[in-house]
Amino acid sequence: MKKYLAFASFLLCLIYFSSCGTDVQRSSQSTPLDSAFIDSLVQYAPPLSPGDALRAMVVEDGFDVMLVASEPLINSPIAMTFDNDGRAWVLEMTSFMPDIEGEGERAPTSKIVILKDTDSDGDFDDRKVFLDSLILPRALSFVGDGILVAEPPYLWYYDIDEDRPINKQLVDSTYASGDNVEHQSNGLLRGLDNWIYNSDQDKRYRRIDGEWVIEKTHLRGQWGITQDNYGHLYYNNNSQNVLGDYFSPSLGSENENQRRVAGYNERIVRNNRVYPIRQTTGVNRGYQSGTLDSNLRLVNFTAASGPVVYRGDLFGEAYDENVFVGEPSANLIKRNVLSRNGNKIEGEQVYEGREFLASYDERFRPVTLYNGPDGALYVIDMYRGILQHKLYITEYLRKEITARSLENPLTYGRIYKVVPEGSNPKPVKISNKPKDLLKLLGHKNGWVRDRAQQLIVDRQLRNLVPDLKKNVQKANNPLLRIHSLWALEGLGSLEASEVLTLLESDDWNLREQALVAMRAVVNKDNYGEFLSIQQEMVANADSLAAPYLAFQSHLIRKFDEPAAEELLLSLSKTFPDNPYVSDAIISNLHNREADFKGRLADIKLDTASLLQKRFGKILIDIEENKNRPAVNPLVSRYPRGAALFKNTCQTCHGENGDGIEQLAPPLNNSEWVTGDKDRLIALVLYGLSGKIEVNGKSYDDIVGEMPGIGSNRDIVDEEIAQLLSFIRQSWNNEASKVSRPDIIKIRNKYGDRQKSFTVNELTNQ
Repeated sequence: MKKYLAFASFLLCLIYFSSCGTDVQRSSQSTPLDSAFIDSLVQYAPPLSPGDALRAMVVEDGFDVMLVASEPLINSPIAMTFDNDGRAWVLEMTSFMPDIEGEGERAPTSKIVILKDTDSDGDFDDRKVFLDSLILPRALSFVGDGILVAEPPYLWYYDIDEDRPINKQLVDSTYASGDNVEHQSNGLLRGLDNWIYNSDQDKRYRRIDGEWVIEKTHLRGQWGITQDNYGHLYYNNNSQNVLGDYFSPSLGSENENQRRVAGYNERIVRNNRVYPIRQTTGVNRGYQSGTLDSNLRLVNFTAASGPVVYRGDLFGEAYDENVFVGEPSANLIKRNVLSRNGNKIEGEQVYEGREFLASYDERFRPVTLYNGPDGALYVIDMYRGILQHKLYITEYLRKEITARSLENPLTYGRIYKVVPEGSNPKPVKISNKPKDLLKLLGHKNGWVRDRAQQLIVDRQLRNLVPDLKKNVQKANNPLLRIHSLWALEGLGSLEASEVLTLLESDDWNLREQALVAMRAVVNKDNYGEFLSIQQEMVANADSLAAPYLAFQSHLIRKFDEPAAEELLLSLSKTFPDNPYVSDAIISNLHNREADFKGRLADIKLDTASLLQKRFGKILIDIEENKNRPAVNPLVSRYPRGAALFKNTCQTCHGENGDGIEQLAPPLNNSEWVTGDKDRLIALVLYGLSGKIEVNGKSYDDIVGEMPGIGSNRDIVDEEIAQLLSFIRQSWNNEASKVSRPDIIKIRNKYGDRQKSFTVNELTNQ
């Protein structure tokens, strides 16, 4: 009876609340929310109308949240991009987790749709299907006269003819492999340097003369990727607020022997605390101590999603290059501020105890954030009850989903934009006229600058070259100079004179771009001039430039090997304890590490220096790699285990088992893998939380926990046995196999346990 009365009270609140003008499409904090309504929202988590969903939000003072699209115009959006006319091209992942078991998830029902604002009132009101019958697509990006579409495992390119896809081309057949939806490549971010970068992947892409070029880059991120005004990349994983690169994404990934390059995959914002305004018991590990606070609210990030560096022109100077991060499991958006300290980029949360935007609506799922052509901050809200993928879902979460009927509905979705209070900005329309594009390179809105540069490069507007050169040499606007520089690079028209001009600048941001762009202009006729400048920088102990000089030393090596070697030795002697210079030096020395280490003795470099230690470590790694047995026979011996490793373990622990920075420790040479198999089985079935030490190294920089797979109903015990046998005998590991009865024994021992283990529990079991 009490439950009935409570629900009736909830309905009355909903009727009252909804009667107050559901046609209002802008958030308002002027009227306090009814406490009974809030309590009912938390208890029952009903699907809300768009108007009520707006009222359930609390946003930073001075801002409004505006609805720009909702169902039935849009369904389950996860990514989008804007075209030159301000239309939104939205990717709908409609088949994601159609029920608690994920049955039918691979149905070809997802789409790319074009949304248009026909009456210029700020709301999209027209929908056109561009591409349908997609299976779990991940990302999209305009390039040239077409569009890239990520549909695992493929990356496709379509030409666009009057809003219709034609001439489908395969760019990469292994863009996003495996069946792990939470760990597949995504992003397709067009970087400042004219390359396309991704999250959860170590490849970058570029279209040159109609042909696609694919190169290796650093592995970074999990879901979403963004850049600042100077081309540094930012990303995260599900448990960490903001990760990123201190240096240009184009550098330092050439040495396959090097497992870690300082300055990449760095923890930009170390504080992972979140402040929901509602109870958030519906998270996968809500039963675990420390996941929720005494008010049943999430304590730290558990589903950090697609971040964005705000580069619009609406919010004011205090918000320039702030990083906003969605936390869909806690129904909020966090604001972080960045600062630069030497080569390092550091960040911190702006608020303590509150968020930039938070909602009382459990179904508010801000999965990706974007800058817009109008300067607004755009929020993609998938508006789903189920957020966790079936691969990791726990029995605890199953009960939470059932208790509040979170499986349905499946046809909702919203797109919002955050704007200054009372405003309704209009998108900048991108002109087709070359001279107009030239002007837009200096626009205050970063989205506009990026788009103008992309169009100049894609259309190969070489008639702009003289004006672009003037911009680089003389423009007063530093950002205009930078975008002009990279537009010239994309046109193949950048010359040494432009780069040398910027190298002489007092503005470090300009010098940094020149140090990166050197690769496009150094040749046999001018390398001596660049070498002389670099030698002078080393002589002046220029610590900002030093890592770039080391990263780019191969440019000199092409034409003068002894001079390049001497430059690296000078850097070694001047910066022996600088981690960024040390790793940048090593990045140039693939299979030449031992020889160069011998040269360090010639210059009497202290054996206790950081650089010497870095060389010692990489030489050990190289020796271990030589002794690794082939993995292929194990794939034949344990085929189901090898497939399970690829889909569930490889994305965090790496294909070679050496672990991935910020995500997971190594499996190769790990006593946790090759030791007591009962302990390993328990760890894999139920998960592991807290700090772990592997071979004497503490991995306390890894946040979150390793999820167990024992509750996944799609993975049978024989597959788990094969998985553990595979990793116990792969790479340098030599240990006995694991059998299905071994798995059953551990399941029987721990029964219905849901809680993950700690290291102490497993050590003392």
